[in-house]
Amino acid sequence: MNKTTSLELSHFKEEHLDILNSFELPEEQAQFTALPDKYKEVNEGQHRIVILNGPEPVGFFLLHTTERVKEYCDNPKAMLLTSLSVNQIEQGKGYAKQAMLLLRKFVEAEFPDCNEIVLAVNHKNIAAQKLYLKVGFEDTGKRKIGPIGEQFIMNLRL
Repeated sequence: MNKTTSLELSHFKEEHLDILNSFELPEEQAQFTALPDKYKEVNEGQHRIVILNGPEPVGFFLLHTTERVKEYCDNPKAMLLTSLSVNQIEQGKGYAKQAMLLLRKFVEAEFPDCNEIVLAVNHKNIAAQKLYLKVGFEDTGKRKIGPIGEQFIMNLRL
C-alpha cells in the first residue's frame, strides 16, 4: 500500500544524519548513484535534499548550483540534480515518483531564480529513465560519457 500522503522535501538537518547514514541500495542500483553517507560534507552550491515520509527520511538527492551544471546545459539559471536514492527497505512505495512530482514546487519556493532542473541518467538505468519521464523530465537529446557509460541528459523546465 502506498503511503505517500505525508511525503515532503526538506533541506538536510543534522537530525536526519543517522537514518541517512544507514541507507542501503540493491547492487544493481548502487552502480548508478551515491548513498547519502558520501555527502556528510558538501561544497558551496551543493544542497542536500531529504525525502521525508512524516518525520522519517526515506530518500535523498543533491541539487547543485555549482560550475558542474555547465557540463549539462548552457542555462545559467539551471540546477543539476544528482544522487537520487530511496533507502532499499522503503522502495516500491512510490516515494521516488512522489518526491520528483514535488520537486517543481520545492525548487520554485526554495530556489526562485532557478528555471530548469537538469540531470544525467545512465543508458542502462531504465527504471530511472521511466521515472523521470513520468514526472515531466524530457530527454534533451544530449549525451555524456559517465563513469560507467553513456548518460542521457534530461531536463525539467520550471
